[in-house]
Amino acid sequence: MSGGLLRARWLGRVGYGDALALQHGLWADGADDWLLLLEHPHVYTLGVRADPAHVLVDPASVGADLVTTDRGGDVTYHGPGQLVGYPIRSVAMGPGAIPAYVHRLEQVVIDALAAVGLPGASREDGYPGVWIGADTGSPRKICAIGVRLSRGRTMHGFALNVAPDMAYFDHIVPCGIADKPVTSLAAEGVHVPLSAVVDAVVDAAASRWGYHRVDRRDVAWRVRSEDVAPFTRGQGPGAPVRLLGRLAQAGVDPGAGVDPAARKPDWLRAPARMGEEYRSLRRTMRSLQLVTVCEEAGCPNIYECWADGTATFMVNGDRCTRACGFCLVDTRKPLPPDAGEPERVAEAVARLRLAHAVVTTVARDDLPDDGAGTLAQTVIAIRRRTPATKVELLISDCKGHDASLQRIFEVRPDVLDHNVETVPRLQRAVRPSASYARSLSVLARARAAGLTTKSGIMVGMGEERDEVISTLADLHGVGVRIVTIGQYLRPTSHHLPVARWWTPQELVEAKAAGEAMGIPVVEASPLTRSSYHARAAAEAALPARAVTR
Repeated sequence: MSGGLLRARWLGRVGYGDALALQHGLWADGADDWLLLLEHPHVYTLGVRADPAHVLVDPASVGADLVTTDRGGDVTYHGPGQLVGYPIRSVAMGPGAIPAYVHRLEQVVIDALAAVGLPGASREDGYPGVWIGADTGSPRKICAIGVRLSRGRTMHGFALNVAPDMAYFDHIVPCGIADKPVTSLAAEGVHVPLSAVVDAVVDAAASRWGYHRVDRRDVAWRVRSEDVAPFTRGQGPGAPVRLLGRLAQAGVDPGAGVDPAARKPDWLRAPARMGEEYRSLRRTMRSLQLVTVCEEAGCPNIYECWADGTATFMVNGDRCTRACGFCLVDTRKPLPPDAGEPERVAEAVARLRLAHAVVTTVARDDLPDDGAGTLAQTVIAIRRRTPATKVELLISDCKGHDASLQRIFEVRPDVLDHNVETVPRLQRAVRPSASYARSLSVLARARAAGLTTKSGIMVGMGEERDEVISTLADLHGVGVRIVTIGQYLRPTSHHLPVARWWTPQELVEAKAAGEAMGIPVVEASPLTRSSYHARAAAEAALPARAVTR
């Protein structure tokens, strides 16, 4: 089967577990066809029919992981310099469907190799993959293929050796084939950048598989570390050099945006409402020594939300281990966790009689559980005090650690929120310690656990409208049910500049586009933030979730 649209994504370097979870999420959706292109850190993977004896060393001794996965084939290696492709597509089933699909996938790689200057690649009878030198009697494998085809949808794919460290193949019997060597484009004398191979693969896939349109989005390509200054905040005039360098790398001119001294449009001016409700909530927070993201992040909706008796509690302290380009939260060395924090949050929820409590966290990469334990304990404490209260968690990515994420999923928050924040192209400037693919994988894992998921995007950082629509498609692809979209506001001169103001009408159009895709709730306005109208959004999304269970 071919389709009208292929969504191709260059995702950069992605951990194997994150990529696998993302594949499963997109596979389960079934609505769109995808081609995920990426590199992995050093890892050996075992297919369903692999012989463990084909791993010849302890992977940890060579700095690699070992993962058992659900693809076909034996053992293979993935690492930097190797282009990995994961097509998640709907294909026709029937007798011979898997061999036919593998044949077509091989042809895509053969076409791409010819396009980058290595003609003559071919197949080797009885050995899936793409080979060099088969016609001379000296076959060398340049691309391994291992797939899974179930219920008319594909997963896994190919691993094309562009310029990896070939020594890693010496520690396994690649694909279980002991008498045939492996090779790479570089070893064959073809030296091309990985980006050129990505381009060739996308073009070949679209052509061979019959797609009329390609929605191509890339996480910005890395530059050499010596080309950029260290990332710091609060030193020297203006935003940090490295931050601005990453913006430029992503195609955004840091000096061409909104004049920071210029008056904001009227639609971005939130009135102060310091009535009794606001003051009462503030007194409650102070008396219980609690932190709110409303204050720490300088949210423009604080007066409206607090006047309505709504606040977003922030646990795990008020110091974050990451320094994102948009965020005002303190980045000094974090203090040890406060064991009494969950109970104090629960006390505040009870005092305020909240029907919907939002709890978020700073990133705590310094903790063995990534701060997951405090989040889980907070949910438990709230439900013990006020069982009827709905609890929404806005979490970090927990570095993709399954144990940490499962600790959060086990307490079954009513809404699980994790923000991608921006479009793929701007990820490394906006949140350099995070990963777009990992964020999608977190949302996919939460959805697989049966949770209602939510995510958010900021606009006005240099993204284009079509990129926002593509990001909405990615979120829909992993089952997100609630999305927030709001205008980015620069907290200080040491943060990312504002590229432009999105008009209220543009945000209405983005909302309509997301809902047309099938996202049940899209909250979009200039002042929308992650927790804005959280209760109403959850109420709109939760009934549909109950029906689909």
